[in-house]
Amino acid sequence: MSRSIISTDAAPKAIGTYSQAVRAGNTVYLSGQIPLDPQNMQLDNASIEAEIERVFMNLAAVASAAGGSLGDVVKLNVYLTELKHFPVVNEIMARHFAEPYPARAAVGVRELPRGANVEMDAVLVLG
Repeated sequence: MSRSIISTDAAPKAIGTYSQAVRAGNTVYLSGQIPLDPQNMQLDNASIEAEIERVFMNLAAVASAAGGSLGDVVKLNVYLTELKHFPVVNEIMARHFAEPYPARAAVGVRELPRGANVEMDAVLVLG
């Protein structure tokens, strides 16, 4: 099976020892995205809504660089520092996804990199 690294300037650069995404065959594994603005690598945290929207924008940029879109997501993992924000995730997710929705998990965590309140990673299947 072929494997390739996916990278784009339209999403935040990796801030550690990982790639933005890895494609293995028709499956693309997107690394976790926090609400960093790819232009200045600063946290986009004016509100929880802004953070969630930025994370979806970042995931969409990496998916596009892989030759896909959020419509190709089969699994989405959501990490929140406060699970009370989960209804906001659902509301904003409905703007970016259509039925049939991907499988999903939501996990409450103590903290996230750079003080973010939300992080998401995803698995896409292309073709």
